[in-house]
Amino acid sequence: MLRTEINELLTQTGPGTKMGALFRRFWQPVLLAEELPANDCPPVRVKILSERLIAFRDSEGRYGLMDEFCAHRGVSLWFGRNEAGGLRCPYHGWKYDYTGQAIEVPSEPETSNFCANVKLKSYPMIKRGDVLWAYFGDPEAQPPLPEWEFVTVPEGQAFTSKRFQECNWLQALEGGIDSSHVTFLHSGSLDSDPLFKGSRGNAYNRADLKPFFEVVDYEGGLLIGARRSAEEGHYYWRVTPWVLPNFTMVPPRADHPMHGHFWVPIDDENCWAWSFDYHPTRQLDSEEVAAMRAGLGVHSANDENYRPLANKDNDYLMDRDAQRRGETYSGIKGIALQDSSLQESMGPIVDRTKERLVATDAGIIKARQKLRKAALALAEDGVEPAGNRARHQKVRSVAVVLPADQSFVDGIGEAMVAKPGVRQTTV
Repeated sequence: MLRTEINELLTQTGPGTKMGALFRRFWQPVLLAEELPANDCPPVRVKILSERLIAFRDSEGRYGLMDEFCAHRGVSLWFGRNEAGGLRCPYHGWKYDYTGQAIEVPSEPETSNFCANVKLKSYPMIKRGDVLWAYFGDPEAQPPLPEWEFVTVPEGQAFTSKRFQECNWLQALEGGIDSSHVTFLHSGSLDSDPLFKGSRGNAYNRADLKPFFEVVDYEGGLLIGARRSAEEGHYYWRVTPWVLPNFTMVPPRADHPMHGHFWVPIDDENCWAWSFDYHPTRQLDSEEVAAMRAGLGVHSANDENYRPLANKDNDYLMDRDAQRRGETYSGIKGIALQDSSLQESMGPIVDRTKERLVATDAGIIKARQKLRKAALALAEDGVEPAGNRARHQKVRSVAVVLPADQSFVDGIGEAMVAKPGVRQTTV
């Protein structure tokens, strides 16, 4: 169980909060690049870490992310005209460049320096891979650009999606580092989903319903090892890396693309669930990409606002007959929605004072401890967190069969380190 005050510290990420300050020390995924597809395209509303912002791409292709509201009378700049190097408010014509600096106030005399004194709050935003990333923290502490492997592989080797999830970021993250639920919740999908089927590991998942967990500190976060019985004298290990504050990777299956997630707070009761697939040594084929776009694997089928078509308003299209037949364990189709439906069912912010945790929750317990420690160290002593440097981000998940007398850390060796052109370690 967590005390109420610790639960609040971990779940509250708005301006002025300790966890919000921690998040602001990392580049966060904000938009898919497809949401700002061309110079001078329409602006996009963004809400991140409880801040309402507007994103746009100017005539020179520069990305801007700034306060949504005009400094004059508070009009939303979503209604603005994106033209000739800036975003113009349609109310009285005030115009801002991609840094939020006012560059035209038509009502002022040409000799006035009024514009120089008007600047909207803004944040740097850059493109890496097929994602637009933003940094919300102290400019003096800005870390290097993201170096996650899925944004650095050659074009055509990665696919990224996002979905709106109606719960606090932390309960979504905790689902991502909980390997024990795979045996139950996803059991009907492992051999049918085209992005999972065919792995020898699927049989180990089904046969051993009582995984043993071992959690090891890693410089950027944790390595969470889930051990199941394999052939005589061997264990099947699925090793999930968690990197502060909100990155996880799912251990691979066969030669399918690797995949993982970011959970980015929108506010304290909603988050963006980012999902990525990539292969370190080959292009994704057309069938794989089609499956991802259709909402298979770790992705979901969404509406134009990236809300899943199966959502709490329609009970996630639950099929009780499919549940009885064993086609899906929960009656909900798709691994992504199987996860989010249950995470959302806990309510917007789960009351962790009522929990009854067990040994298989070791990763969740240690992640909470590490998050709390990092947030307090930053707030009280100015200690910069781990996780925002390349050496922390060049990480992989691992699936491997090892002799029973070998620790998973020794057994995986350098397999958890992302190396260009080197195949993943998988079963």
